[in-house]
Amino acid sequence: MAMKEPYSVLGLERGASADEIKRAYRRLAKKLHPDVNPGNTQVEQQFKDISAAYNLLSDPAKRRRYDAGEIDAGGAERMRTGSSHRQREGASAPFGFDFGEGVSAEDIFADLFGRGRGRRPTQRRGDDVPYALAVDFVEAALGAKKRLLLADGKSVDVTIPAGAESGQVLRLKGRGKPGTGGAAGDALVTLAIAPHPLFQRKGRDIHIEWPVSLPEAMLGASVTVPTIEGKVTLKVPKHSNTGTALRLKGKGIAGRQQDEAPGDQYVRLKIVLPDPPDPDLDQAVERWARKHSYEPRR
Repeated sequence: MAMKEPYSVLGLERGASADEIKRAYRRLAKKLHPDVNPGNTQVEQQFKDISAAYNLLSDPAKRRRYDAGEIDAGGAERMRTGSSHRQREGASAPFGFDFGEGVSAEDIFADLFGRGRGRRPTQRRGDDVPYALAVDFVEAALGAKKRLLLADGKSVDVTIPAGAESGQVLRLKGRGKPGTGGAAGDALVTLAIAPHPLFQRKGRDIHIEWPVSLPEAMLGASVTVPTIEGKVTLKVPKHSNTGTALRLKGKGIAGRQQDEAPGDQYVRLKIVLPDPPDPDLDQAVERWARKHSYEPRR
């Protein structure tokens, strides 16, 4: 079958530049590629025609000889039209076509379809899947394992590292969507740390407000206070006041690095008067106030 006139196949004039030839081929190949039109033999033949045209016109030597009338559209010598010459087959060109000097089929189809050579599909990694996981304050501070239900119905144990923070994202490799001939994506788990009724985190330190009685504050005492690791005894100095902050060294959040020291816990005292009020205490304070005065708002 006689090859079609290459310029007309690509919709070009004879004086078209090399860039115009390449752009025309790209435009048509994107429209006529067999992967886009599976099972359509007519379109497949059109694709072969534009590939043959591009093979000839993208090669400067072949194009020059064609324009001079030395070879026909199929690349055969015009003086030997009776011979059954075949075009040289390019090793990388689909359908047996050479895509010209310096241009491979891979160059063309990678741009057009995001694939490798010819019609071979590219391996594609699966998508990552986002998840949100609620974690208790103490679990996040000390580290824990939490059960997570995945989108595919399976469950997985998620290791919460000690000192985890709200908004931190944990990556579970291969737990996302399956790939197309490639690796599965990952599960991206965003942690949501629940607030605690007593503890407040500031960096690696923990802050807590703790009530003491008037005698404990005035005379000093030992009181029991909670920490993330359990209860400890705290010594309240004599004449402590509301707002006095006492430090429990090393009772804060663990460091993320092995050699990183944990934070501290700060206990802010709050003096609480008896409820209901005690008449004896009222009388004692009245007697003291008649002889003494001081300005607390100074």
